[in-house]
Amino acid sequence: MQATTPAVLVLGIGNLLWADEGFGVRAVEHLHRHWAFADNVRLADGGTQGIYLVQDIREADILVVFDAVDYGLPPATMKLVEGEDVPSFMGAKKVSLHQTGFQEVLAMAEMMGEPPAEMLLVGVQPEEIEDFGGSLRDAVKAQMEPAIAAALDWLAARGVHARRREQPLRPEQGIGSLEMLIERYEDERPDADAAPRLGDSRVLTGEQWAGPGSAEEHEEQVREILGGPNMRVML
Repeated sequence: MQATTPAVLVLGIGNLLWADEGFGVRAVEHLHRHWAFADNVRLADGGTQGIYLVQDIREADILVVFDAVDYGLPPATMKLVEGEDVPSFMGAKKVSLHQTGFQEVLAMAEMMGEPPAEMLLVGVQPEEIEDFGGSLRDAVKAQMEPAIAAALDWLAARGVHARRREQPLRPEQGIGSLEMLIERYEDERPDADAAPRLGDSRVLTGEQWAGPGSAEEHEEQVREILGGPNMRVML
């Protein structure tokens, strides 16, 4: 039986290192800095933890998840999904492996007989995820406030209310790591010319990288790494 005062979990999931894939985490960070809740509401950065979130899910009566979701819609489109439809949308078109993991978390909570009584997925269609070290694209970032407003309306309809803070929390008072604060992540990271992204052709064709040369040179390098001149190398 659900308690009189429900336990509410507002969870942001995703990988901050892959551009729009970090939408869910950034949305919950923004929510935490600008809105305050009663003690029965917990805001959390779920990152890519997957199955490790199962206990948090089991303890929640009401679950709200923010995430980047491939709905097959135009970039930056927001879509809300409720109840038993949430697991299927989490994995219909996987943006990353964390969504498969989160499907398993919900399935495990169901198998244990302790799933949240009510669930809401606040998903935004990513514009770009193949940008290692990139941040949210402007159109996706612009959906954070509408996504938060939609979640707050949904929670208010269930008797869970938030209060806008008179002054937003300072960045270091957030729920994430200090190293990954959005201000630091966007302002202090090297630009693409200084630090080519993974998969960028410049990694292989530019002067910053050179191959091993001949097969003999490659074999010698492998010997040095693995244990000296007597190590036999099978190439």
